[in-house]
Parts: sequence; C-alpha cells; structure tokens
Amino acid sequence: MIMKSSVPAVALIALVMSGAQAFVSVGIGNTHVTITGSAVMAKIYEVCEAVAETEGRDFKPTGSSAEEVLRACLGTATGEVSGGKFHTALNQIYMQNGFVDRDFMSSAPHHFNNEAFNEGRNLIIQGIAAIKANVRTDNLQSARETLGRVCHTLQDFYSHSNWVELGNKSPYANLIRPDLNIEKIADITMPTCSDCASGTCPNQLLPAILSGKYLTSGYMGLFSSDKPQGKCSHGGETDLSSTQNPRGGINKDEHQSHNAGLHNSAVNLASEATLNLLEDIRGAVGNKDYLRLMGIARSAVLAFVIDTTGSMSDDIAEAKRLAFSIIDSKKGTQDEPSEYILVPFNDPAFGPLIRTTDPDVMKTEISKLTASGGGDTPEMCLSALQLALTGAPSSSFIYVFTDAPPKDKYLEKTITALIRSTKSTVSYLITSFRRRKRALKASSEFQIYYDTALASGGQAIEVSKSSISQATDIIVDTSTSALVTILQCSRNPGRVENFPFLLDESVSNTTIYITGSSLTFNLRSPTGVTQSNTVEDGPLGTIQKVGNLQRIQLNGTEMGLWHIEMTTTNAYTIKVMGQSATTFIYEFVEEFKGPHPGIAPIDGRPSAGSPAKLLLTLSGEKGPETLELQEVALMEVSGVKVSNGTVEKMGGGDYLVTVKEVPQGEFVVLLKGKDKTFNSLFQRQTTTQMSQSKVTIKAIADSSMLPGEEFKLNFTVTTNGTGGTYTINARNDKDIPMTHPASLSLTSGGSAQGTVSLTPPANTVSGTDVTLTIEAEAPGGSDSNYAVLRLSVLSKVTDFTPPKCEIVSVKGTCYSSSCGSSNWEMSVSITDRNGTGIESISIQQGGGNFNQSTAEGDETMVMGLYEASCCSTSVTLSAVDKVGNVGRCSYTMKSSAGARLISMSLPLWASLLLYCFLRDAFSL
Repeated sequence: MIMKSSVPAVALIALVMSGAQAFVSVGIGNTHVTITGSAVMAKIYEVCEAVAETEGRDFKPTGSSAEEVLRACLGTATGEVSGGKFHTALNQIYMQNGFVDRDFMSSAPHHFNNEAFNEGRNLIIQGIAAIKANVRTDNLQSARETLGRVCHTLQDFYSHSNWVELGNKSPYANLIRPDLNIEKIADITMPTCSDCASGTCPNQLLPAILSGKYLTSGYMGLFSSDKPQGKCSHGGETDLSSTQNPRGGINKDEHQSHNAGLHNSAVNLASEATLNLLEDIRGAVGNKDYLRLMGIARSAVLAFVIDTTGSMSDDIAEAKRLAFSIIDSKKGTQDEPSEYILVPFNDPAFGPLIRTTDPDVMKTEISKLTASGGGDTPEMCLSALQLALTGAPSSSFIYVFTDAPPKDKYLEKTITALIRSTKSTVSYLITSFRRRKRALKASSEFQIYYDTALASGGQAIEVSKSSISQATDIIVDTSTSALVTILQCSRNPGRVENFPFLLDESVSNTTIYITGSSLTFNLRSPTGVTQSNTVEDGPLGTIQKVGNLQRIQLNGTEMGLWHIEMTTTNAYTIKVMGQSATTFIYEFVEEFKGPHPGIAPIDGRPSAGSPAKLLLTLSGEKGPETLELQEVALMEVSGVKVSNGTVEKMGGGDYLVTVKEVPQGEFVVLLKGKDKTFNSLFQRQTTTQMSQSKVTIKAIADSSMLPGEEFKLNFTVTTNGTGGTYTINARNDKDIPMTHPASLSLTSGGSAQGTVSLTPPANTVSGTDVTLTIEAEAPGGSDSNYAVLRLSVLSKVTDFTPPKCEIVSVKGTCYSSSCGSSNWEMSVSITDRNGTGIESISIQQGGGNFNQSTAEGDETMVMGLYEASCCSTSVTLSAVDKVGNVGRCSYTMKSSAGARLISMSLPLWASLLLYCFLRDAFSL
C-alpha cells in the first residue's frame, strides 16, 4: 500500500518497524508493499531535496502526505496539483508484488527458496539492467513494473535465507552488483538444519553452517514433500517439505514469538537493501529522470494523433496553432504539460511516435507536418492511435484529428483493449470532408470513432473545417492538471431524464460537455436557478455550440447538488469535469491462495458470474486522512442500474471494494465521500467503460527479449461460456514479426494453451518497450477478452564494471559565518577503461556547477571541475557508462577550514599536473 507519511531516509527503519511486518505481497497491515513504499518515499524525499538545492529553492512540504511531498517537489509554480498520476505510477511498482506471489508461486529463484541464490541474483541483475535501459528509452511503465518485481525478490532474500542468522548487519551488496558473485553457498550435499518437531524453534541452523558462514535458504514443497537430505525447509502450512526431517522452517516472513528478533532484522535489512537498489538506479538515470520514474511530474499531457492526407491542411494548421498556444500560455505553471505526444498518419504510412518532454521539440515536430497524399478515403487512423495509446502515460487525454474513416478497422478490439488497459481518454475531431455527400453520423464508416470515444469517456465531435478552432477549446480544457470527472453518461436512444451531480468545495473551473444533434436541456443550480440550452450567456454559465458539441462553462462553482434535465429523445452523451486535488484511482483485482495469499490486478475484463473486486486509492490535497469514503458503486453507462459495493479499509488511502451484483452491460465506477477539511460531500466517477466476460486469458512474461532472437510467450485461454472454436489475434505496437495460433478449441469450463513467438530485429535499441495485445473471441463473436503485456528488448550486457571516479584535489576557504562570499572547488578524473565508455556525468547532490573535458590523447578519461558556493558544502557526482554502471565521487567541505590541496589515489606530481590542466581547461 502507499505509505501514510513521507520521511527522510534516516527515519525509514523506524517507519517500517512501526507495525507487525509480513513478507507477503498485498494485504491489510504492513507487507512487501509497505517495505517497498517506505523506501520509495524516503528516496523520493531525498532526491527532491537534492533537486531543490540544485535549483536554488527550498523543499519544504506542508505536511507528511505523499500529495504534499509531490507539491513541494514540483516547485512553486501556480496551479492545482493532483496526486492521481503519482499514485498510479507508484501502484505500477507496488502491485507487481502480487504478480510475483501469484504467477511465480513455485519459482524458487523469485523467492530465493531451495538455495537458488545464483538464479535469484540473476533475476535481480537482469531486472536492474532492464530498468535502466527502459528509463533511457523513456519507457517508464515497463521500468516501474520490473522494479516492483525486483524489489520483491530482493526483499525475500533477507526473509528466506540465513543472512540474518549469520550475524550480518548490512545488506548483501553482491545481490545488486553485477561485478560481484554470490559467495559460500552451501553445497547440495551439505546438511544445513537440525530437526524442529514443534515448527517454532528460534534457530535450526547447524553450528557448521553458522561458524563456516555458509549461505542457505529453506526448501519449499508446494506439491511434494521431497527435499535434499538434511536441508532446511521454508516452513508454514503450505510447505509440504516441512513435515520431513529436518522439520520446521527458517522463513522470517511473519512476526512470531519464536522469531521476533530475526524477523525485525530481516525487515530492517530488506528496507535498507531496497534503498540501496533505488540509489543505484537514481545514480544511473539522474535525479530528474528518477523523479519521472517515480511519477513526480505535472499531470497534464498533450497528445495529438493527426491525419496528414491532402485534405487536412486546415486541421494541421489549427493543431499547430493550438499546440503553440498551450505551450506558451502554460509555461511555468502546474498546467504546463509534462510530456508531448505526436503521431502523424497517412495511407499507407503511419507514425512514428514522437514523444518528448521538451516543448520546443514538440513545436519543431508539429511544424514539420504537411498535408499530402491519401488518394482513397479511408486512412490508417487506428494504427496511429495504437502507437499513441501504448506510448502515452496512463490516463492521458488523446485527440485525433481526421476527416476520413479508418482503413484499419480490424484494430477496433485492440484499441478497446488498450483503452481499458491504459484508462486513457480518446476524443475525435472529425471535420466534414467536402466531397462526402452523406452526413457523417449516418455513415457506418465512422461508427468506430463514436464507439471507441464512448468506451474511453471521450467525445466524437463533428465540426466543419472553418469552425475547428472553436471545437479545440475542449483540448485547452483538458490540457490542465488535476482534472476530475464528476459525471459521465450516455443515452442511445435518448430519453427525457434528470441527471444530478454534486459539486464540492475543492472543485474549480467546472465545464459540462454535451454531444448530440438537436438537443434540448435545462441546467439547474443547488439554489434553484435555471438556464436552458437556448440561452448562450446566462446566470449559470456560458454555452458554446460547435458542430454536435455544446460546451457549458459554469460561472464560478456553486457548491451542492446540480441537475441537468434532458428534454430530448435524440441520442446524447453528458460529461461534467473540473479541477480538484480530490481524486481516486482503481484496479480490478482478484484474490489468490498459496504460501503468501493476496490480491493482484486482473489483466482484461473481470470474470462474469463472480463478484467484482476493486483496489481503490483515494487521494486529496492533504492526503487521504482528510477524506472519508462513503460509497463505491458500479453504474451502467447507458442505463440506470447502480450496484453498490462493500468497502474494506486497508490503510494509507487504500480500500478493497467488493460488488456482488455487477451490471450486465458496460459500467463505470462511481465514488462518493466527504472532505473533512471543508465538511463538504464530493462525487467522482471514472470514464473508462468496463464489462464482465466469461473468457479469461493468462499470459506471464518473466524475461526480456533479445535483439535478433526468437522469444516465445505461452498463454492460456479459459471459458465458462460457450465451447467451440475461439478466434485468437495477437498484435504488437512495434510491428515486430510474430506468429500465433489462429484459433483454439475449448469446451465450456475448459482451457487451452497457445504460444506467441516474436523476433525483434537485430538492430532493436536496448530498452525498447513492446506492447503485446492477445485477444480471444468466442464463436460468433458473442464474447471476448484480452491480455495486454509490456515486454522489453534488452541487449546482452558484458560490461559489469562501473566507471572509476577519483578526487584529484579540493581547494577553497569556507567560513560558516559568511558562506555566500566564498567558494570552493573540486577536481576529479573519471575513467572507464576496457568498458563501454562514459555516457554521462551529473551532479547527484550539490548546488554548484560542473564542467568536464576529455583528456588529450586519452578518450577514456574525463577530467572535471566542480565549483560551488560555500553555502553548498556537499557534493556527489555520478558517472554512468553506456550500460548503466555507476561510479561516484562524494565530498563534504568543512566550514572554517583554510585553503587545502588534497591528493587522493594519485601521486602528488600527477595530482598537481591534472589540477593545472583542469584549471587551464575551465578558465574560459
């Protein structure tokens, strides 16, 4: 779960030990998630402080919640800050704990069982390499998911091995150092434990193991009681081997009377080891990318998918104008987009995906677009949208500009699956094509746009090319931070109906969007004031009409229960949005059994015939403690059925919700609660539609793909519905060649297995992220489901040695009484001989400036000069090679000290020569 408070690293252990710990995945109380979460938040706090120092500002959170740390870390820019995307990023890390315990329950390396130390360490080392490569290629979600799995395995080492019993007081660095090996593993024939009939002996390890410092771990027998003679067992009710001599078990997963001290030590070491792992990743990727990895970024994203065929010149010009306007007007505010996505498409070409955090790059790329080609009407719109959905962060707003129907209609189910998986919102701006005689809405060619917009909670806006600039106001509305949806519904056919919605004290800039043709409605405020759709500028708001969209901007935000009274029978959609820090995120989950039972997210639609379970995280301006959750329900999108759930509080803003009677059709999640700060009731709603299915697809990816080599992924399709021949489709967003079975035969209640084979090209960049979607459709198309997996391509790593950073000299005079009037400097030499070469050198901590130069005649050596005010007396430099190995130089300048020239690791004459060279090189 997400921890309740954020603390500096020095207080981490006290925080983790504040409750009874258990090395289980996810659940009530303290778990693997809280060990990871405490370390993650402590490191975020530390890095935010370092970034603030570098930028010359203070880092002073107004409170201890994750949301307040986020606001302080983002700086003093004006605007609303929401913790929604921050928590989404963190949960992408934390929720992997459930996957490891569910999907790799019997895998000894994933849990360091059965003395599988080398194999477990290899999982960690390969995972760290993948994380660093993913961050370098900006594939942050893949990096987060891998990080969650690596943390779980790393932490299990301290609970499942005898590292603690051997008297070690610090983490085992060899687990995360690729240049070091595991030492002194007990041989398979070496007895390790004595018998423990009670199963609760404080220490079963044999004296020879303890005195010889041999490393061992317990054997886990899920399906058999067999184990090597004399070996320790893991222990516990599910371990069949614990009944065989030597009986008992040495795991320290739970805090019990016989192992309390060992358990506490294991928790401490697991926490410290997780911090060390995070520090290694931070050093490799740099402070700012590390914070982006952790979800510390402004929530707004600008994402355009643009048709560039010959008739689109007006649309392209408007998209360019709009992008420039958003970039220029929101610069320096919390509404400034943190990321820009651009995907052009034509026929038959589409892409590439252009993704950047630099607004000037976005300006340059969108300026390059020109209208040409596209002789026949349909274009490759859905192929381009697929790239945007897999490339943009989760919960993004994506806008598609086009005047033609899609040629690639076969991607409709893939697009729907990606929308549900990413929870992104897709809206279409469909400009009339002057050669088309029939109305857009009457044409079935465009129906996919309306259907996928509705599935995502977006709009399909019909507008003439001459008035497109009016329609794009909706993009300005959603290119802001802290957006929340208060109400969304759809009626087709339409009917006369009253739609209530609640506005609370935290909501500002409320806007209502109603789409449909020839619509009539009345808007009523909590005090009874009304305004009809015919009044463009009335007492409640301003109504702007363009095409089939009516956009109502409220005049201020009166708190209380509002009503939209629809008085039409034409089809319509309604959406009410505003800005607020009070929000929530959710995942549909399932419970699983085993040695470490817990919950894990469902990949795909929830199973029909069973209660639906959601893990929900509530977030507010001052954290979840100021919010009271009162009601969670699943609400039909096109109907009136509302199914209430039972809520179980799990701590830290997390709730487990169970809904027994799930709506039959498409539904969304509705939440109601109370903000105790304002004593105000609030209402929030999700936009992504979901439904249940009698089909499930399970696929597990445990390793990265290698460039040029075939990668095989097994999957299982199960059905509780109709038996017969199920159609199988698999697609990936990088167009990597692959094969898969076209169909599988299933009986009702049965399952069948298939294999997807992919072969990434040999020149694929290491760290490339591949999104694979597998779909299974029942006979006749009566039912279907999907699985979405993120796979990484990782080149083989042969360089395991970090760059060497040596301090050549330190010079300066600092006085504590007047730090601002004096400076100091440090000279360093950095080498990566016989390695892949130095990729980057950065200031990890310190408020000074660093300049570097390659040594003449030796390209493997970099010489640098760090200069700082005496107000910033500590510095850490990180030198990273091309595969992510990290070398560091750290130094703290003492106040009130005289001038000094210190030589470290080099002869005096060499130090003096290097120092003189550096002074000359950087005296420009």
